[in-house]
Amino acid sequence: MPKLSAYLIVKNEERDLPACLDSLKGLADELVVVDDESTDRTATICRAGGAKLFSRKLDGYGSQKQYALEQCTGDWVFSIDADERVTPELAKEISNIVSQQKDPVGYFITRRMYFLGKRLRFGGVGHDRILRLFRRDKGRYRPLEIHEQVEVQGPTGQLRGALDHFSYATLDEYLEKIPVYTSMAARQRWQAGKRFHVFHHFRPAWELFSRVVLKGAWLDGQAGLIYAALSAHAAWLRSVKLWEMEHAGPK
Repeated sequence: MPKLSAYLIVKNEERDLPACLDSLKGLADELVVVDDESTDRTATICRAGGAKLFSRKLDGYGSQKQYALEQCTGDWVFSIDADERVTPELAKEISNIVSQQKDPVGYFITRRMYFLGKRLRFGGVGHDRILRLFRRDKGRYRPLEIHEQVEVQGPTGQLRGALDHFSYATLDEYLEKIPVYTSMAARQRWQAGKRFHVFHHFRPAWELFSRVVLKGAWLDGQAGLIYAALSAHAAWLRSVKLWEMEHAGPK
C-alpha cells in the first residue's frame, strides 16, 4: 500500500503537540518532526508519539520545511503545524486519495482559524487555502525565510475537509511572537527590493478599515476586532522595520 508521511517543524510546542499528534493517528504511516532546539518536553512528546525526530537550528521556515520533507519516505506527504488539527472528514478524504494514487499530484486545504479560543470567519481570515498534501517527489519549498511555500510539478486540486488552526491562545503569546515574525517578514521584503515610504504610516488605518468594515471583522465579536487591530499594527511594524534597515543596514 502507498505510504503517507506527515511532517512538522517545531520549537517548544509541548502545549499543542499532543492534540496535533492525536489528530494524525490512523492517518500517517510515518511521522517526521524537525525540532529547533526545544527546551521543553517537545522532544519527549514526539518520541512517545512514534515520530522520527531530527534536530536542526532554524535558518528560515522554507529551508526548515524542505529539510523535513527530505527526511520523509512516503509516496505522499502531508505538512502540518503543531497548532493545527486534522478533522475526521479531512483524514478520511486524505486516506482515500493516498490509497487511490490518482492525479492531481497536490491538494489545497482550507484552514479554519481560531484566535483567543474563538473561530474567526471574517476580517480576511478563516478561509485561507494552503497546499499541504502532495506527492513527495513532486514538491519542493521555495527558500523563503517566512511564509514558506511549496511548489509542485503537476496539477493540483482542492479538498473539501478542513484543518483547524488554533493560532494564539492568549494575547501574551501573540505579543511574544510578533516581533520575531515582523522582523523576518521585513528582511524578506528588503531582499525582494521593497523599501519604506512615508505613506506606510497610514497603513494601519487602511488595514483596520479594510478588515473591520470591508471584510466584516466586527461580525466575529471582540476576538475579531482585536485580531484586526493587532494585524494592522503588525503591518505597520513590518514597514517601519524597512525604514530601520535602510538607515542602519539589514541585520
